Amino acid sequence: MIIILILIFLIVALFLSVIRSEKWGIWSKIARIIITISAAAYFTFWFVERSLSQFLENSLAIQVINYLPQPIDFYIIRIEEQNDVPKYFSKHVGVIRPEYFRIEYINMQKSDEFWVVGYIGKDKLVYFSQVAVPNKNEDKIVEVRNYINNSLKLSAVATDKVSELKYDNIKLSIWVTLDLLLIFLNAVLIFRSSKKR
Repeated sequence: MIIILILIFLIVALFLSVIRSEKWGIWSKIARIIITISAAAYFTFWFVERSLSQFLENSLAIQVINYLPQPIDFYIIRIEEQNDVPKYFSKHVGVIRPEYFRIEYINMQKSDEFWVVGYIGKDKLVYFSQVAVPNKNEDKIVEVRNYINNSLKLSAVATDKVSELKYDNIKLSIWVTLDLLLIFLNAVLIFRSSKKR
């Protein structure tokens, strides 16, 4: 994973900041500047890409409306058949308050259905439905009016996929936080050494 590789380079750059010799000092500073600027540029691109990637040209707009009397935490799971083996792609829609809605954009070019999963609290599943997509050019509206579970077997699979997504997001957030912290530390050290000179 490139984020872990960047973390290793940033740690190396941090160790290079202790080199004070005339011969290697300039080269270590140049290396630190290149590593820090490259890492900052990558994360700028990464954040912009993640915020804009939902507006895909061939994506399907899915509007989830919560008519239930309490906030529900919703997830969408897209199912893609690859050689008769289902592959699952999970996305966190977010917590939707009563009488509010949220719109997500999902690429359904290789999928014919998606699942909508709703939780109260951390792990109490209160809503599960399968939504077929016969026409990929027509946006979908999912109105959540009842606490239902259309399939105990499939909702168990959905719960596993949501747990995997949460775990992956926690891991990713830890790596990204460490990277950003090291970018900041390297930038401060480079700036301070420049001011001293």
